[in-house]
Amino acid sequence: MSVTTLPLDYTSIKQRQRTVWSAGDYAMIGTTLQIVGERLCEALDLRAGSRVLDVAAGNGNATLAAARRFAQVTSTDYVGALLERGRERAAAERVAVDFQEADAEALPFPDGSFDTALSTFGVMFTPDQDKAAAELVRVVRRGGKIGLANWTPDGFIGQLLKLVGKYAPPPSGVRSPTLWGTVARLGELFPRQQINALEQTFTFRYRSPAHWLDVFRSFYGPTNRAFAALDADKAAALEADILDLLEKSNWGDRGDLVVPSTYLEVVVTIT
Repeated sequence: MSVTTLPLDYTSIKQRQRTVWSAGDYAMIGTTLQIVGERLCEALDLRAGSRVLDVAAGNGNATLAAARRFAQVTSTDYVGALLERGRERAAAERVAVDFQEADAEALPFPDGSFDTALSTFGVMFTPDQDKAAAELVRVVRRGGKIGLANWTPDGFIGQLLKLVGKYAPPPSGVRSPTLWGTVARLGELFPRQQINALEQTFTFRYRSPAHWLDVFRSFYGPTNRAFAALDADKAAALEADILDLLEKSNWGDRGDLVVPSTYLEVVVTIT
């Protein structure tokens, strides 16, 4: 007997995701990741005057990195509150950026509008991965580039997301976001394009494992919503599991937290 598979309801999935990423205040986490955007712009050899689109920009790490290089930057996200954090940062640095609320799977720009598209730990979380990748390719001109920073499945954040998923399972049928951190999946997402990928490391530095947990429980959407959805016993179990992961991953030797997390730095050239 054959089994009928119902199509995914991406509209409701995206609404759920928007609620997750609107929870807490991702900007409190995102600011610490600034070096990733700077590295990515250097990997792209980003030039002054380039037309740059930052997709799922969050509070604007890659946005600001590009604007500091005098690019013409459009910063987009589907969470308006995060774009506000980006606006605040751009204003403080006195750099010109166009901020626009937009869905990564349906970018409101004509074909070939940009020289470069960026996304740091952003577009990888879209539910319809193929559509999001196709949109990135569509809006970048031939010969232009797409720059991505994606957490790897086996790195620290990849392990954290798997752990959280045990307690708060993602919607059935949605591919893991960390697949964007694998060369094999990138080849499927960007067929016929030139792909260069380099494994990089971002190091989380906090006062202690408990400090990291407090920050991520308060401000990082996936952990914030997972804890909020659990009863006391399950929340305590999740806390214990995360602290165990932190202790196993910690390179700190003075009671502090030093945890390296691998990510894939990707440059796609549009052919």
